Amino acid sequence: MQTDKKEPAMTQRTPEEMMNLILSRAENDAHIRVVGMEGSRTNQNIPKDRFQDFDVTYFVDDPALYTKDDTWVNVFGERLIMQKPEDMELFPAVEEGYSFLMFFTDYNKIDLTILPLTALEDYLNGDGLREILLDKDGRVEEKPTPTDKEYHIQKPSARSFDDCCNEFWNITPYVVKGLCRRELLFAIDLLAMMRNELLRMLSWQVGSAYGFTFSVGKNYKFIDQYLPAEQWQALLSTYRTDSVENTWRSLFTCHELFRDAPKRVCKIPRKSPAATQNCGNSKLTWWLFPRFSYKMSPAKGGLPYDHRSQNRRLPQTRRHVAGKARKRTQHLAPGGLS
Repeated sequence: MQTDKKEPAMTQRTPEEMMNLILSRAENDAHIRVVGMEGSRTNQNIPKDRFQDFDVTYFVDDPALYTKDDTWVNVFGERLIMQKPEDMELFPAVEEGYSFLMFFTDYNKIDLTILPLTALEDYLNGDGLREILLDKDGRVEEKPTPTDKEYHIQKPSARSFDDCCNEFWNITPYVVKGLCRRELLFAIDLLAMMRNELLRMLSWQVGSAYGFTFSVGKNYKFIDQYLPAEQWQALLSTYRTDSVENTWRSLFTCHELFRDAPKRVCKIPRKSPAATQNCGNSKLTWWLFPRFSYKMSPAKGGLPYDHRSQNRRLPQTRRHVAGKARKRTQHLAPGGLS
């Protein structure tokens, strides 16, 4: 009886082993004078886990020694893949230095940047999440204390608040046009841009409730810890965009969430630009939805789906729908915000 040969279980190197490897490589190389670390591993507010990258910078006296030949990075282990942004055309680098983004067969990842010693001062004055691991010459008189303060939720000004509202509602007609034309990928892409502004507003809601003294993480990844469960589930539902009908639902849910969130952030006048755009673009969406989705829906009889339920449908006549839309949008300026 033939049996499949099992691959040996792979043991992931521990964070201590990885750090020892990174530092020993620097200690044994006379051209590497300073070693810095950045990113989540320097942030005491981020739970540690095995998926975190090792974001490291070597400050060297001759960068050319490390960029003309890749073999020197083999010391860090067997790689699955490596990317060098400074050596790419399609995805060019956006930061100073020369980087080796290495993903290893044990699923550890090192993002290693080579910088000249002359860049050390700018490095120390840059991102707050940085620390010095090795300084052979005592070049750093006062070692930085890592802080994520610059990533805290920023309390919005009145102008920023209106700008966020303006951007959200300004994108709405493009999503609607894409759905009416059944250009699904276009509509999905624009809906994602709308959702970015919704997430921004929701982060301000979180700050208003809990204080602007912490971060909700990159790409708002921790925001679920602070939103009401119903609001969080509604937000998640907006990511279902696998059909025109579901994207309509997601669009309407984004609207409902965005009408609600500003009320939790601050008080704005009923006739503010944000309120006006809210009303106008909601009317536009409700006006276009029955007229264009009516003929496009695959449902029997051509009736459009109700975005609020998988099993319910909107009223059966377009006149009825349009009348309901007018009724719904007569008081869309954020009620209760005076």
